[in-house]
Amino acid sequence: MSKAETISMFDAGIIRRAALEALAKLNPVTLARNPVIFVTEIVAALVTVTGIEALLAHRPAGFSITIAVWLWLTVIFATFAEAVAEGRGRARAESLRRARSDTMAKLLVDPRDRAIFKLAPAPDLRCGDMVLVEAGDLIPSDGEVIDGVASVNESAVTGESAPVVREAGGDRSAVTGGTHLVSDWLVVRITADAGATFLDRMIALVEGAERRKTPNEIALNILLAGLTIVFLIAVVTLVGFGQYSGTRFSIPVLAALLVCLIPTTIGGLLSAIGIAGMDRLVRFNVVATSGRAVEAAGDVDALLLDKTGTITFGNRMAAGFYPVLGVNERALAEACVMASLGDDTPEGRSILSFARDRYDISLATPDDAAIIPFSANTRMSGIDTGGKSYRKGAVDSVLAALGVAPDPAFTESIARIARAGSTPLAVTADGKLLGAIELKDIVKPGIKERFAALRAMGIRTIMVTGDNRITAATIAAEAGVDDYIAEANPQNKLDYIRKVQSEGRLVAMCGDGTNDAPALAQADVGVAMQTGTQAAREAGNMVDLDSDPTKLIEIVEIGKQLLITRGALTTFSIANDISKYFAILPAIFITTYPQLGALNIMRLNTPESAILSAVIFNALIIVVLVPLALRGVKFRAIGAAALLKRNLLIYGLGGIIAPFVGIKLIDMILGLFHIFS
Repeated sequence: MSKAETISMFDAGIIRRAALEALAKLNPVTLARNPVIFVTEIVAALVTVTGIEALLAHRPAGFSITIAVWLWLTVIFATFAEAVAEGRGRARAESLRRARSDTMAKLLVDPRDRAIFKLAPAPDLRCGDMVLVEAGDLIPSDGEVIDGVASVNESAVTGESAPVVREAGGDRSAVTGGTHLVSDWLVVRITADAGATFLDRMIALVEGAERRKTPNEIALNILLAGLTIVFLIAVVTLVGFGQYSGTRFSIPVLAALLVCLIPTTIGGLLSAIGIAGMDRLVRFNVVATSGRAVEAAGDVDALLLDKTGTITFGNRMAAGFYPVLGVNERALAEACVMASLGDDTPEGRSILSFARDRYDISLATPDDAAIIPFSANTRMSGIDTGGKSYRKGAVDSVLAALGVAPDPAFTESIARIARAGSTPLAVTADGKLLGAIELKDIVKPGIKERFAALRAMGIRTIMVTGDNRITAATIAAEAGVDDYIAEANPQNKLDYIRKVQSEGRLVAMCGDGTNDAPALAQADVGVAMQTGTQAAREAGNMVDLDSDPTKLIEIVEIGKQLLITRGALTTFSIANDISKYFAILPAIFITTYPQLGALNIMRLNTPESAILSAVIFNALIIVVLVPLALRGVKFRAIGAAALLKRNLLIYGLGGIIAPFVGIKLIDMILGLFHIFS
């Protein structure tokens, strides 16, 4: 699987730009979206004013100024984490933007005559324009192929080096601006105005311009805001308690206590976690339209997959040659090749490919050949050459044309092919029946193992197809899906998704056709294949640039990773408070209640040093955890109970121990330099 361009965790260019943007994000209007860090900024401003006032009044201000500096750094580190995550998205967008070029398009004057065109800048093209694209040209904009068959190199968008076939009609007619035509020619109808192409939307999405908070993220923000309000009330009540007990609490001390108690760690990293989740998807060549889709992927229970083009390659391909009695298999293979030399359909090309790979037969079209194209009347095609005639076609049509009854072995071969859900073709040479060709939907390699991995993750896979039940059952068994829906139409898919959603479960849908669009739009996670139609890509909330339906494994893992990372850092952030109690509470109450000195188990030097050490640790831990927020906590397929136990052991216990160690080390350094010691 090809992946998007690798971007360093801390690229120097990203860091420089993020440092400047971190300062710009200090705007209170912008910061108000994050209640925890917004309160920290207000407190920092208040302590700054207090310090300046003390300086002007010629009172000791060193402690106040130092606390203010570290409170401002806490805010800056939080905005820096978000800026770094956004910077990585912009860097990835730049790599996508380089896929575009100032292209001149061959705008057709008369769509019926591809020999007459005029050159026009690609940005000037409008929806509905017809353009000619020839071998070696860049496709100027998104469109639908209305004439021609050609190979297209989509590596500029997908990273895949192997060209793909694009042709008029069906579900493989969509082309993307900025991709490169390798062979032949296409007439393309433009489907997007300038600035609204698929690549433009990708760039906007990757840059995070349209990222919205998910329901869980909003709920967590409410929780964090609630905790902030609770601790704010608790700290404010200390003012009254101090007056009652005769203890005077200064503004810097109360500010330090508040900022250390509220969940600043997760508050500072929350946005970075969400943005990084979308960025990780891009590394797997999947573009999500919102963080909501990424998060929903982590809770998916069921996956619907369209069969044609998603589970299978989409075109029927030759899978076997079955001779009649008295004809050897190689002779039949040679006749199959001759009958297919003039057949430029995917099925015809697959017969030539199968014969070449299996029998090492590769024949050129004779100069005197007369191609007999497929006709809806005869339902046969073939070639006449050298006084000989070769035909292939529907079994009943061929037998009717020959006027003979087939032998039992041939009849059994045809029945066996039909029972397998494949399509049989009869082959003749000079009016003599030679045997049959099996055409079947080929299941993409490795897909059965991937579906087994999804099953291990608790996700039920359902194949949906318009094929009859026999064909559907055969393909379903070969692909290894859990269930299938045969003879399905768009409404059947939609009804199934709504039924599962009504049971409170989340559904993912993978598809590539126009008939999949309603289901893709209804699904909680709609993954459209890049090789699919424009309607499918616009209906889904994710686009897989590799057109690999089993990519949902990575999508689900990234979604779960986002949820696990958020839960782990929330656990760590809340657990941090325990050690801070032992640092700050003894320090602020020691003069009133000397007995609280027993709680100073870290043996911190002075009350001022203890408070400052806690504030410094509170700021630095955000920076330390930025790589984890961007990289994410590794997903492991374990149950919820095991996951909770792991979180509590690693991030809960770690959240308690780390601050004890960190605060003590900072206090020792402050003491070494005799700062408030």
